[in-house]
Amino acid sequence: MTVFSGLSRRTFLGATGASGLLAACGNGVGSAGSAQIDARVNSTEQFLYSSFPGTRDLANRAAGVLIMPLITEAGLIYGGGYGRGALRVGGVTVDYYSATRATFGLQIGAQQYAHALFFMTEGALGQFRRSPGWAAGADVRYATPAQGASLGKETTEMEPVIALVFGQQGFIAGATLTGVKYNRIIP
Repeated sequence: MTVFSGLSRRTFLGATGASGLLAACGNGVGSAGSAQIDARVNSTEQFLYSSFPGTRDLANRAAGVLIMPLITEAGLIYGGGYGRGALRVGGVTVDYYSATRATFGLQIGAQQYAHALFFMTEGALGQFRRSPGWAAGADVRYATPAQGASLGKETTEMEPVIALVFGQQGFIAGATLTGVKYNRIIP
């Protein structure tokens, strides 16, 4: 039995767009210039390294690190999420990115979280930077915040991209980056 037979594409896109706007309200979408994004990334990076000491070594071994200081998601059947961050290579910001997500399914609530993507190989970093819209998928290995203090070389040397989701607050259980799409932006 198909429950969604009366759901048009326009209705779906409108609802996910509205959820995306709702989600964006709490993270300064309209006002985030490069200086503000860099300030948020600096603060998030300091929190990450002090809370999960193993991530500093991981970042030193990575070809690049994408820091997304605040992703806001909200949903009521239809959901959406948005955030902005910076890609750093050698500790220097080289590009700015947005992360967007649209979801559909049994969900209700809102949450905010930060995340970092560690590109462990030059190939993975190059593919990310050349992509017109890179989507996190099955090729991303997730590390838990508990592992952040002990991410050793033996657990990471074979992984091209490692994601760490941290600082979760809100009412939607579990944060995953599957389906999050990253696009280069000019703030």
